[in-house]
Amino acid sequence: MAKSYRELDVWQCAIEMSVALYRLTRDFPREEVYGLTSQLRRAGVSVASNIAEGYGRSSRGEYRSFLGMARGSAMEIQTQLVIAHELGFGDPAKIGDVTG
Repeated sequence: MAKSYRELDVWQCAIEMSVALYRLTRDFPREEVYGLTSQLRRAGVSVASNIAEGYGRSSRGEYRSFLGMARGSAMEIQTQLVIAHELGFGDPAKIGDVTG
């Protein structure tokens, strides 16, 4: 097992995704600051945070539970990116950076 959650490839990818989401949403319309912009950013941060928090828990079951929450947030991001794309928000290349 990794000595730290920071060594986990999945955590590192989640950090990259979160940064890509922040970059993507910079270009969203100003009126979306409390809508999709906020939702995407919070969900992105949640993925990496839940992986880290779960790693720090005392049991395997708790770890799995937090990984499940991280997965749910990742699905939330996918759904919100579809909506953003349909609305014409954001640079399609930057959306590709998020979905990798």
